[in-house]
Amino acid sequence: MSTVLPDIKRRALGKGLDSLLPRAVSPTGTTPEGGRPRELPIDQIDRNPFQTRSQFDPEQLKELAESIKANGVVQPVLVRPLASGRFQLIAGERRWRASELAGKTTVPAILRQVSDEQAMEITIVENLQRTDLNPIEQARAFERLSREFHLTQEQMAQRTGKDRATVANFLRLLKLPQAVQEMVEAGKLTFGHAKVLLAFEHAEEILKAAKKIASLSLSVRQTESYVQGQLNPEKAKKKQKEEPVIDPNVRDAKDRLQQALGMKVTIEDTNGRGRVIIHYADLEDFDRLMEQLAGA
Repeated sequence: MSTVLPDIKRRALGKGLDSLLPRAVSPTGTTPEGGRPRELPIDQIDRNPFQTRSQFDPEQLKELAESIKANGVVQPVLVRPLASGRFQLIAGERRWRASELAGKTTVPAILRQVSDEQAMEITIVENLQRTDLNPIEQARAFERLSREFHLTQEQMAQRTGKDRATVANFLRLLKLPQAVQEMVEAGKLTFGHAKVLLAFEHAEEILKAAKKIASLSLSVRQTESYVQGQLNPEKAKKKQKEEPVIDPNVRDAKDRLQQALGMKVTIEDTNGRGRVIIHYADLEDFDRLMEQLAGA
């Protein structure tokens, strides 16, 4: 299951992005250098005005700059020629910034001739392929694809290689109050926390719960219990009375596993013997679990 799906996603992803990148054509009607990278002066490249990425980690940029000093830029940036004779980034802003930070005067670049609309779409799709975007940045990128290009959730999933349900979940995050979105962007709450908070109907409830969850550093599982307790207090009290007494050591082990994995864990123990059950919600959770447990 986890060995086939990622390959399918990668093939769809590569094909989708490549189809958005027609090669730049020279005045003679030929493709310059057959699409091979060429060194362009960094100060002749302008930032992409369609960039949806709002945060660039200074430490990560510094690490990338050190790598570029030692090994150069491994993957060229993508640019498009402008009428002014300058160039505009399509993809690869981190590499461009880090190259400048590393003291480089040029950066390897591949030229592509694209319209404003294509440049915007390529930038958004390229950002969504990254794994280090925070959940709100991803949500806003999907929302922009929907708003600017009228793509359905299914079409966005195909373009970015993600599941349609994942796209839908990211878009739902934009229903959170702005203050809570900022907490997610800052890393005080995870994607899992944010999804659970959407069970509340009112912004005031969401914000109050978000502050409590962040202050207590609750796991996603603990957040689920807390939210359900707030939504159904009588049911929560009844369940608490019905729950059998659990050995404190077992409870501690369960909580630590849940916090480490970000998933529900059940430990069935009888006199030191039993089993550990890990509950995953979807294939994405399963793949993440495989990476953590088996390095797959």
